[in-house]
Parts: sequence; structure tokens; C-alpha cells
Amino acid sequence: MAPDDAWRTLFLNWPDSIPREGVVTTLLGENVPFVGFARSPGLLLLERETPDALGQRKMIIPYSNIMTVKMGNPSSLQELQPLGFKVK
Repeated sequence: MAPDDAWRTLFLNWPDSIPREGVVTTLLGENVPFVGFARSPGLLLLERETPDALGQRKMIIPYSNIMTVKMGNPSSLQELQPLGFKVK
């Protein structure tokens, strides 16, 4: 599976029980906090709670430009299984 396919699958399978918030780090090293997202086949639309330095609240990024996704919620590892993770 290509990295962009893995990120797309993660966002497609995001469980309703987990808040749609976190931080995406791009390949350019930018940390983008988000409080919501929308998906398309090749792009991810992130919504910020507060505007960035240019006054923008929305960011569209190709899945291929995602380096990491940070999640600050207190979910258990079992709750993350729909994202494709296996827990023993």
C-alpha cells in the first residue's frame, strides 16, 4: 500500500466514536491543527478552529503530503482498530 493510500484509508475509516480533531504534519514540516475534515479520492480538507497567520481556516492537502497525524484524544488502542491497527 502506498503511503498516500494508507493515509486516505485512515481518514476514510475514522470511527464516529473518535473526535475528528488532531494535528497533521506535512512533508514541509508544517503542523496543522484541525477540528474537522472532509475527504475526496486524492485530497484531504482540514478545518482549523482558529485562522492561521494568513487568516485562513481551511487547508486542502494531498494525502501524499501527510507525514504524521497526531491524535490528542484519550481513546484506547481498541478504539483505533477500525483505522487498521491490530491490538493483541
